[in-house]
Amino acid sequence: MSLICVADFEQRAKQQLERTALDFYRNGAGEQVTLGQNREAYKRLRLRPRCLRDVSQLDTSCKILGQQLNWPLGIAPTAMQKLAHPDGELGTARAAGQAGSIFILSTLSTCSIEEVAVAAPETCKWFQLYIYKDRSLTEQLVRRAELAQFKALVLTVDLPINGDRRADARNQFSLPPHLRLANFQDELMQGFVSKLGGSGLNEYVASQFDPSISWQDIKWLQQLTQLPIVLKGILTAEDAQLARNFGCAGIIVSNHGGRQLDTAPATIEALPEIVAAVGKDLLVMLDGGIMQGTDIFKALALGAQTVFIGRPALWGLAANGQRGVEQLLQIMRHDLEITMKLAGCPTLRDIQPSMVVHESSYSQL
Repeated sequence: MSLICVADFEQRAKQQLERTALDFYRNGAGEQVTLGQNREAYKRLRLRPRCLRDVSQLDTSCKILGQQLNWPLGIAPTAMQKLAHPDGELGTARAAGQAGSIFILSTLSTCSIEEVAVAAPETCKWFQLYIYKDRSLTEQLVRRAELAQFKALVLTVDLPINGDRRADARNQFSLPPHLRLANFQDELMQGFVSKLGGSGLNEYVASQFDPSISWQDIKWLQQLTQLPIVLKGILTAEDAQLARNFGCAGIIVSNHGGRQLDTAPATIEALPEIVAAVGKDLLVMLDGGIMQGTDIFKALALGAQTVFIGRPALWGLAANGQRGVEQLLQIMRHDLEITMKLAGCPTLRDIQPSMVVHESSYSQL
């Protein structure tokens, strides 16, 4: 089967992946309402293209946190990428660099901060972080990201505890013994493994999620580092305003891929109120449900300055390792370029809110 769109890569990944890994990647929380709406919400939006505009020369470049990028799409943090392919996070990071995209490394990665830094030195790399019960653990990760020259910290704020992930519970999901949570391989962690058995490291890391974290912890993190801090998991104007007021560099509008609070809004649904509240003075980004060029275009039109993909990158990785991710990103960029030309937008600045309306605008016809 020719791979010509994200859905094709997903079908190939389903053939390649072990069932427990596939379920870990693809499923959401609860009845998976939010997971489904991340896609369905895009289908309810209509594009209003403009005609007779010179689109012979196209410019998709953008600047995010001072970094010049080829186009406004990056790769979101996703855990345990060696479940998809032995290339793991190293292959995904290299592919992002070749595409001129941001790569966000998950704390729960199967390749370490240092390994990724060495493997993809030219890639713009951000590090996804949790504030753990053991604050020294968080501090250690921050220092390592700084030394490895990561350019920003992406603090996940929507996970005081894990969501109701039923497929993982049914499968009794755990990291296979031949893989490792590579950022937790020091002597302290190994002590937990020896006491608790092969899954001890997984259990230790899961036990460190802290339900007591608050906005005051943002201040603590800011005192710890000079790196820009981006909050991932914002879904309301109120929290976006707090992120601005607390001096964060940006936010990622995200519902954790539908894996946390089920029936929370699709991210594209939450985006307009957030942009209206803070879009003039805070970097607003988005993940969730992005599958094609029209999705990227719609998110940009509604005020996101860049978007991120999670599962699609995993499907590319599962299909053919680093080369699969490279191919998928090439396809998505080409699709964005087609969309921009057909909509009459030679640059990102030409993409305007008036070009996207809800389907209800045409319901009287």
